[in-house]
Amino acid sequence: MLNIKINNLDLQVPEGTTILDATKQVNIKIPTLCHLNLHEFGIVNQTASCRVCMVEVEGRPALVPSCSEICTDGMVIRTDNIRSITARRMAVELLLSNHPYDCLVCAKNLECDLQALAQELGIREIRFKGEKMNYPKDTSSFSLVKDPNKCVMCRRCETMCNDIQTCGILSAVNRGFDVFVGPAFNLDMVDTSCTYCGQCVAVCPTAALTEVNNTDKVWDMLNDPKKHVVVQVAPAVRVAIGELFDMPAGTISTGKMVSSLRGLGFDAIFDTDFGADLTIMEEASELIHRIQNGGRLPMLTSCCPAWVKFFEHQFPDLLDIPSTCKSPQIMLGAIIKTYYAEKMNMNPDDIVVVSVMPCLAKKAEAARPELTKDENSNVDIVITTRELGLMLKEAAVDYAGLPESDFDSILGESTGASVIFGTTGGVIEAAVRTAYEWITNETLEKVEFEQLRGFEGIREGHVQIGDLNLRIGIAHGLGNARTLLEEIQAGTSHYDAIEIMACPGGCIGGGGQPYHHGDMEIIKKRQAAIYQEDRNKVLRKSHENPYIKKLYDDFLGKPNSHKAHELLHTHYVPKEKI
Repeated sequence: MLNIKINNLDLQVPEGTTILDATKQVNIKIPTLCHLNLHEFGIVNQTASCRVCMVEVEGRPALVPSCSEICTDGMVIRTDNIRSITARRMAVELLLSNHPYDCLVCAKNLECDLQALAQELGIREIRFKGEKMNYPKDTSSFSLVKDPNKCVMCRRCETMCNDIQTCGILSAVNRGFDVFVGPAFNLDMVDTSCTYCGQCVAVCPTAALTEVNNTDKVWDMLNDPKKHVVVQVAPAVRVAIGELFDMPAGTISTGKMVSSLRGLGFDAIFDTDFGADLTIMEEASELIHRIQNGGRLPMLTSCCPAWVKFFEHQFPDLLDIPSTCKSPQIMLGAIIKTYYAEKMNMNPDDIVVVSVMPCLAKKAEAARPELTKDENSNVDIVITTRELGLMLKEAAVDYAGLPESDFDSILGESTGASVIFGTTGGVIEAAVRTAYEWITNETLEKVEFEQLRGFEGIREGHVQIGDLNLRIGIAHGLGNARTLLEEIQAGTSHYDAIEIMACPGGCIGGGGQPYHHGDMEIIKKRQAAIYQEDRNKVLRKSHENPYIKKLYDDFLGKPNSHKAHELLHTHYVPKEKI
């Protein structure tokens, strides 16, 4: 332990502690902008590029950045003297001098860390005026928008993209005054190997990176009397959307969410959980077939579109490994445009499918040509949890005061197995619940597989299914996925099945969820809520869903049938690594 003094307060800290972490022990708040602590992944963004956290250390001629300066024994620190305060304020003023003044219409208005710092430091005028960066916005992709003029060079996005996700898309472009973070050669995002996971958007402190806003498209469809507009909602949304209305992280608000959508005027409200149950029917069948017939192992889950795009770019030699199943949102969209259309005696062209997703990659996924039928998209419009929150606020909805209501039953009933799709490990656990009973013809009494749960970036579990010892690998975060895929390439993988989710925590930490600002405790609370929602369900195995059974009896035949493959399965395309 080291003895230090901060603002005349004596304290002890372990070796290796930064000044910033030391100040937190005595409730001293130092402003930060570039700092990002992702200790669960062994990553701390210590670029110290913003200089917003400067403090004075006795005996040093220059101020030091508290986020990266390590404490030494006997160190005497001042955070509250005029020199430190002036330097921090000056750093923010200089950032503002090269920043657009469009806060009122900015996508991050009231969610912007720079805006909050200016408010906190009492900055009411721009003292330094002159030339500003003037770069065009990049609106090339279906998922995210990049505005270099709002980049403050915090490098948070770079940390997420390169260190956590290992995609290597973002780095410093240009030098000096003209520098910003973007793809090499300032390529458009659509021309890179970006997976659209949205983790860069999730940690960006300003609006340099935001999602493509599709709310106007949804309003237009809701106001078109010729369109039958249905909405589906992913499992992770119900445990996060309450945060946008000042509810504690991890609040389950499923019933209120359904009521809010009904109030907006959707003609039918379906649960993507139904699509998740359907996914398990197909994916568990595919896994069993591969195991029993000497198929390619390990089989990888394919529900996450960012992960799918990752392996298409980074590991095109392994395209035969992932399951061919479409994601739950696309499966449900396909069923809505076919089975539901038949039941309702409607022309599929008159049906508009809107998805509410925790994920930015779902926007790009819906536009993939491999996921269309007769040139018609299975899903027409995708909005994020945040976008739904914006629509509800625009409609002046009292979310917390809404009554509880249920999804429309024909495609809204679901099981606990589908709910846990929202967290890392949930997809493979749901598959195991069904595979166990199909292989053994025995009832699975204990449906919770604790060995498949957790928050470690890479973990493994073994499940005994009759004579079969099923070896399962789980990874969340694309950097961890890379580790498992490289093992497959090297021939050292020992798994039968692997689940991969692109985002930390899985969908609960998706790029379209309420901003968590790097606080993994928020994601863990959402995870706990997902498991609670599973426990609240009467049925907890996908193959027990009576509406899923009826769908197969009336329409699909059986899992992995010709019709099921036509509607619910896809193929992958090798893509250039840029």
